[in-house]
Amino acid sequence: MTRRLTEPRIVVATHNAGKLAEIRALLAPFGIEAVSAGELGLPEPAETEESFLGNARIKAHAATAATGLPALADDSGIAIDGLGGAPGVRTADWAETPTGRDFTLAMTRAWRELEAAGAPEPRTARFFSTLVLAWPDGHDEVFEGVLEGRCVWPMRGAGGHGYDPMFQPEGHEITLGEMDFADKNRISHRARALARLVEACLAPA
Repeated sequence: MTRRLTEPRIVVATHNAGKLAEIRALLAPFGIEAVSAGELGLPEPAETEESFLGNARIKAHAATAATGLPALADDSGIAIDGLGGAPGVRTADWAETPTGRDFTLAMTRAWRELEAAGAPEPRTARFFSTLVLAWPDGHDEVFEGVLEGRCVWPMRGAGGHGYDPMFQPEGHEITLGEMDFADKNRISHRARALARLVEACLAPA
């Protein structure tokens, strides 16, 4: 049986300000205070798994163990068909530089590799989000969301975060980077996963 979330405060196991803003906005209507692992000064655990679920579990259980609060972790990324599903779980790794993450660099790499592979148009891709909601006693609940779309070039829009400026969702003429924050939050892979969490753990029984 799915466990209900009754606590008024949770830890969002992230150091990513963009991800925190999205999750915070989606949880706010339920009166849940979301504080991030970054704000609490928690270290980022090593993400050693080869799946979104595995890495989300690592982050959620580390945060709940450190704080004694329920913890919500998201592991997400983009899978590009013309690259055999890459970068996938390596989505953030492609942005790593000695001075921090540079997603312009990551998007440029993705497009160059698509060009080198001669990938046909449309260059389809999808964003995945796996959420793990964990409690201090070791219990967790898992929710997943997917957003289908295509890669476009050049990058468009200064909004969103990560690979948003090169991703045009199916049924839309603009990229996630060009979308209004609230509009993106209605359709995103993370919003879809959170909607499942809300239905299972927060909506009136």
